[in-house]
Amino acid sequence: MTTVPAASRRRLALDARTGVLLLVFFGLVRMALVLQANVTGSYQLVSLVFVAMAVLPWLVLTRDGRRRIGIVRPSRWRWVLPAALAGGASMLAVFAAATALWGLTAQNPFVYIAGTYSNVPASPSDADRLIYFLIYAVVSMLFSPIGEELLYRGMAHEALAPRLGNRGAALVDAGAFAVTHLAHFGIVLVAGVWAFLPLPALLWVAAMFLASLVFYGFRVLTGSILGSIVAHAAFNLAMITAIFYVVLA
Repeated sequence: MTTVPAASRRRLALDARTGVLLLVFFGLVRMALVLQANVTGSYQLVSLVFVAMAVLPWLVLTRDGRRRIGIVRPSRWRWVLPAALAGGASMLAVFAAATALWGLTAQNPFVYIAGTYSNVPASPSDADRLIYFLIYAVVSMLFSPIGEELLYRGMAHEALAPRLGNRGAALVDAGAFAVTHLAHFGIVLVAGVWAFLPLPALLWVAAMFLASLVFYGFRVLTGSILGSIVAHAAFNLAMITAIFYVVLA
């Protein structure tokens, strides 16, 4: 009787069904928790979703499976810095467009998101601003970039790619990524009343969709999921910078 080495045993099949289940399950749970957090002002459970996304590959995939989703050293390190620059530039383009259209009003996604930071004073001192900025920057550059990239550009993408091809899988995981961000902006809570902002939401979802494709592009260019994580982390860092030094200035 032949014994299959533990490292090569299949724990979870990365097929289209798995990809859809991952996107639907994590998407619905994340949206529900974010919407609830917008009411309570507590985002601890949302952070746990990102942690779950990040640890999932180590729980359900073999070593070969983790390599398949891009958990390897970059084969082209020269693209890592461009990944960071492109991620930051993508956010600045979204911020410029939203501000040109709606100014610093609640229809601007970054203004609304800033308003969900319930523990940050409306007009913080320079010293407090720096402290809050550093806290939010570190959190935003770790939790969602690592968790979301391992799920969307990693597991879900590789599960869908055999059926849809890389291009089709990238479009599907980008679409799922974008729609889940409606919980952060688009579906809004203003003065205790829920509302939907069609045009601002359309811009926000389109921006998240395009940013997702940028992130995936750098996974391909670097040959590693690290490329997409770096681009995503830089996007988030630029967003936090804009919020603390423009919106809350």
